[in-house]
Amino acid sequence: MTKKQRAEIVMNELEKLYPEVPIPLKHKDAFTLLTAVALSAQTTDKKVNEITPKLFKIAGTPQKMAKLDVSEIKELIKEIGLANQKAKNLKKTAEILVKKHKGIVPQTFEELEELPGVGHKTASVVMSQAFEFPAFPVDTHIHRLMKQWKLTTGKNVVETENDAKKIFPKNRWNKLHLQIIFYGREYSPARGKGEKDFITKMLFN
Repeated sequence: MTKKQRAEIVMNELEKLYPEVPIPLKHKDAFTLLTAVALSAQTTDKKVNEITPKLFKIAGTPQKMAKLDVSEIKELIKEIGLANQKAKNLKKTAEILVKKHKGIVPQTFEELEELPGVGHKTASVVMSQAFEFPAFPVDTHIHRLMKQWKLTTGKNVVETENDAKKIFPKNRWNKLHLQIIFYGREYSPARGKGEKDFITKMLFN
């Protein structure tokens, strides 16, 4: 079976399983999505969704976030990992958005990646989910499954992202990256034994 045939099977099976894919992080606009994604590093989406309602009630705009002290932001997000650094980044990001972008989240990778604590993956999620720009954010689930399905030989998420963009049609990227994440969580968790991972079995048995 060729790589292209394996990719077709993966897309077809994921479409059957997840015809609709909700965005895992709760948000109401581009700023709250950017904030939620920045908070989700080394923390579960579930945990982020537990703390953001209170945070967004108090600081749901760049203007309101910029007015808070770092210590106040930290208090609101203290239950998640790396709260110290994330609080500093959220305040700085809000200040930059207010001063440089008139309080509006920019719609380019370059400008997003200039914001504190915003790497390529975070920028990709915002571009894809807030602005519907074709992007393929690669997290550890996607990196692992792409290797498992022999659709990449990438040594890191950057190489895996490049391979994913070559093998999957551009009009499927935004939905597909979420479908793979949902599949990874449900059928092939990193610490599991992969008994439920029927796609891998279909491809290689």
